[in-house]
Amino acid sequence: MHFEFDSDNLEMQRTLRRFMDKHLLPQNQAVHRAWDQGRVPLEIIEPLKALAREAGLWNLFLPGLRDDEPGTRMTNLQYAPMAEIMGRLPWASEVFNCNAPDTGNMELLHLFGTPEQRERWLKPMLAGTIRSAFSMTEPDVASSDATNIQTTILRDGDDVVINGRKWFTSNAMHPNCRFAIVMGISDTSPDANPHKRHAMCIVPLETPGVEIVRNVAIMHHHAAEGHCEVLYKNVRVPASHLLGEPGQGFMLSQARLGPGRVHHCMRTIGQCELALEMLCERALERRTFGKHLAEYSNIQDWIAYSRVEIDQARLLVLRAAERMDLHGNQSARVDVSAIKLVAAQLQTRVVDRAMQVFGAAGITPDTPLSFLWTWGRAMRFFDGPDEVHLRVIARDELGKAKAHRGSTAPYYLST
Repeated sequence: MHFEFDSDNLEMQRTLRRFMDKHLLPQNQAVHRAWDQGRVPLEIIEPLKALAREAGLWNLFLPGLRDDEPGTRMTNLQYAPMAEIMGRLPWASEVFNCNAPDTGNMELLHLFGTPEQRERWLKPMLAGTIRSAFSMTEPDVASSDATNIQTTILRDGDDVVINGRKWFTSNAMHPNCRFAIVMGISDTSPDANPHKRHAMCIVPLETPGVEIVRNVAIMHHHAAEGHCEVLYKNVRVPASHLLGEPGQGFMLSQARLGPGRVHHCMRTIGQCELALEMLCERALERRTFGKHLAEYSNIQDWIAYSRVEIDQARLLVLRAAERMDLHGNQSARVDVSAIKLVAAQLQTRVVDRAMQVFGAAGITPDTPLSFLWTWGRAMRFFDGPDEVHLRVIARDELGKAKAHRGSTAPYYLST
């Protein structure tokens, strides 16, 4: 494991920090005011996107970026610290065209799209002129196990017809969102292989039968771009909109999740770093019962625990990123479950400590802490709940134990 970044990458990190300090932080309050009004402030974000592209801070997330495509190609490991820096502002990633769910959708189109799909959908996404949604999760089944998905994507001549109900279709209400990638089943026979009966399909949002039912609140917060419940009722699109082949949908979903979870986790680590910085500053400034908060041993313990826990999580994420770069996304499957589990729990833990040090102010909109805490709590569900990732990790350990059963016998002391 080699987590030292070369001089070029370190300079990119400095460039990104300077760009955010100069251009994004002054707009932070205005962006949040717009969010509170339920709108995406394109009048702020679009000019910033143009500046970011000029600065070479564009499409940094895509290792497979070709020379004729706009952006700066980085490996997963190289991009990880950039995602951490962006994570300090929840809206920053969009400015650099590195925002979910577009990153995952661009990766899918990059890997599996036809030339026509790449021209129509990927090219404008790489240019930042359109955005997209991803429809996988369903309200009526435990869809963290994708084999439970009930939405159907069935062939009908030269078309496919889609029927189903999705929710947490993030980005569906963004004014620039033009399509969703929908995951469903293309083989409804009872004896079908549960992992080879899914399909993914590109569905333009203006297609008849697509209904955005509501924008689902998360911990009483709305994202202006939406975490939407979407009804697909007899939605008919050309079969050329299928992404990959019918039966490949489950495999495509797994290919999409690995890098995206690295991005999520590193953004979380950036938010935890911000929370720790705020905690320390508050502890040095605030006095109770004649002493600064920083003088109390329990506050010092919170600071120390937060420091080592953040560093531990970062090392886990960097290891997962390096493994994907060296051996492919599938090789890091267990590592990705580990970082998703650790990072989500880290965020609620560290931010909770910071909120406590801020006292009542920590639960108001005067600081970003309560917002970051709710997002950390939500992270324990999206991209799979904690329990799914615990199961993946435990099964891997038990599999190794079965393969080497008896190897611990020499360590027993009884005769």
